[in-house]
Amino acid sequence: MIRHILLIRFNDKATEQNINELMALFEAMPSKIDGVETIEWGVNDSPEGKNQSYTHSVIMTFKDENGRQNYLPHPEHDALKSVFRPILDDIIVFDYSV
Repeated sequence: MIRHILLIRFNDKATEQNINELMALFEAMPSKIDGVETIEWGVNDSPEGKNQSYTHSVIMTFKDENGRQNYLPHPEHDALKSVFRPILDDIIVFDYSV
């Protein structure tokens, strides 16, 4: 099992509608790409103030390395990126094996 964590900072052009569209695309991934098991989407609500302006997170679980390799070049991932990139200011991507 592989966890794929995204920490996201949106740019000033990002609207609530854009962000909701992106969230829906992420949440659809398990039904569209073999090996993507779960998606969690969250908005930072930590009282510590250490999020460095990152406001949203996505945690995706891949069944295994084959699942990750199915996801990365998949047309659904490309469709997600076409919505994501115009509203993205910065992102941290961190994967680890469970």
